[in-house]
Amino acid sequence: MSEKRVFITGGASGLGKALAECFAKEGYAVCIGDINDERGLEAETELLQLGKAKYLHCNVQQESDLQSAADWLKQEWGGVDIVINNAGVATAGTIDGFSLDDWQWVMDINVLGVVRGCKVFTPLLREQGGGQLVNIASLAGLIHPPKMSSYCATKAAVVALSETLSIELDRDNIAVSVVCPSFFRTNLAESVRASDAGSELMTRKLVNKAKLGAEEIARRVYKGVVRRDFHILPHADSRRLFRLKRLLPFRHYRALMLKQTQGMMRDRS
Repeated sequence: MSEKRVFITGGASGLGKALAECFAKEGYAVCIGDINDERGLEAETELLQLGKAKYLHCNVQQESDLQSAADWLKQEWGGVDIVINNAGVATAGTIDGFSLDDWQWVMDINVLGVVRGCKVFTPLLREQGGGQLVNIASLAGLIHPPKMSSYCATKAAVVALSETLSIELDRDNIAVSVVCPSFFRTNLAESVRASDAGSELMTRKLVNKAKLGAEEIARRVYKGVVRRDFHILPHADSRRLFRLKRLLPFRHYRALMLKQTQGMMRDRS
């Protein structure tokens, strides 16, 4: 089949929707999954103006939903070329203030949601003779600021999972990419859970005041996906910071982070 096909979780809003529109404009058949049916159907209508599109209800906390999506893609479109595990939520707060229930919630979505997507779609991609898994992490998976331990831990796990799979699935001709954006304007703050009002305010400000929006991030991610880059860091300053962390002895990097994050550590509750 000459027409390329992409499936995107969390595709009804934010970065997921921006990615769907970007791929659609490039001629891809786009299938989006989401838990918000109203937004999903609205997004489907918009995507149909650009080309072939489909919305499927998909809760990444349910492996059966992802399996149903894989089955639909195989039956209706003959398979899928790129799977983007994008669905995620935001958290913030101190280690002693963030509850274990909230830890389990964010782990189930941000980590196990990606795991489920990779687990379900790997057999289909292998059967097809190849494809690509794209896992949306965050710069927080590479650089770990304070008062974000739960979010950083989940995104670091996605980076580790992606690196493992890039080796494990190489002989199956399945490429793996991990996307690590810094803050950008999106609706992610809608889902934020925080241990205190100050941490929630900090997260919302960092998102809402970011220079780049989801559309520009999506275009940069698309280029990295097409190149089959492993690390996709859409922000130039993030790439510099990641290189700095890799090169500096940790004590020097830690001193730099302590200085740079003084504002985050002020008590704003």
